Amino acid sequence: AVCARSRRRAGGGGGGAVLLPSMLMFAVILASSGLLLMIERGILAEVRPLHPAAGSDTPRRHAVADRGDGDLEHQVLQDTRNRTIHTVCGQRAMPRSVWDLTPGQRKTVLKHLLVSDKYRFLYCYVPKVACSNWKRILKVLGGALESVNVKLKMDHKSDLVFLGDMKPDEIRYRLKNYYKFLFVRNPMERLLSAYRNKFGEIKEYQLKYGVEIVKRYRKNGAQSAGDDVTFSEFLRYLLDEEAERMNEHWMPIYNLCQPCAVHYDFIGSYERLNADANYVLEQVRSPSFIRFPERQSWYKPVTTETLHYYLCNTQRQLIKELLPKYILDFSLFAYPLPNITSKFCRQ
Repeated sequence: AVCARSRRRAGGGGGGAVLLPSMLMFAVILASSGLLLMIERGILAEVRPLHPAAGSDTPRRHAVADRGDGDLEHQVLQDTRNRTIHTVCGQRAMPRSVWDLTPGQRKTVLKHLLVSDKYRFLYCYVPKVACSNWKRILKVLGGALESVNVKLKMDHKSDLVFLGDMKPDEIRYRLKNYYKFLFVRNPMERLLSAYRNKFGEIKEYQLKYGVEIVKRYRKNGAQSAGDDVTFSEFLRYLLDEEAERMNEHWMPIYNLCQPCAVHYDFIGSYERLNADANYVLEQVRSPSFIRFPERQSWYKPVTTETLHYYLCNTQRQLIKELLPKYILDFSLFAYPLPNITSKFCRQ
């Protein structure tokens, strides 16, 4: 049924219909591991979460060298990501390059790949996964900023080079020859971070998205200024949105960076941010004085307790219905599904 719906959504009437990658991967995962049934029964929710560590490249590239940190958990997660990406991306109908993607998918990933020609690397930025600090580093490496610690509001476009602005032959060369990396984060934690930041602090998002969300999901919500969106209303909005048309701050990482079409040399983790980021800087041979910036003092991180509070106070069925939309981020990057069992939430 999933495959049939995918073909219809892909607009294929004839025998040459191609499955949308996101739906195909979802179908593969469901068929191979019974994830949907496990979600429904709460089985995976009862698995004690690991603390995700640095990821690795796909098997089509050389393996990331062991940094000798003796961290068994890190090695297990690294291997899990490696194997999962290899299995899912190895499916016959999956894209092998960005040129196998639809025009819309290709446009999305290319506009999220930042380029450093001087240090020969591509970085796929993911909003709410420390991308502002990475952009600072690119500006320092490019000479636009003197230091990563300069206190100024981040301009997310000026003094940055995007792969999508280049010609096809220039894109091909860089994808083939440059070091490529991205950073990932627990999907639900990333969503909560986006929700608290955009609807709690940013007037532009309150007016552009908040007003519409409240009007759509709340009786007598026409008078809202968009600054009182509840987390449940936000999740209902995500459930009704197409993943490929979402705002980048809550679009699934898979759709943003296309890890099957782009063969990343390294996938770092938000949970090991400084260690993984400095490892990448060593790999691209950046100047020794450049180190990943420390977290700003004003920044309020999403703690494990905060995430549990929001999830346990949200209708369980709503979360279960939303999980398939982000299931590729959970599975490809080895994040546990959220624990929302009654027993856990009572504790």
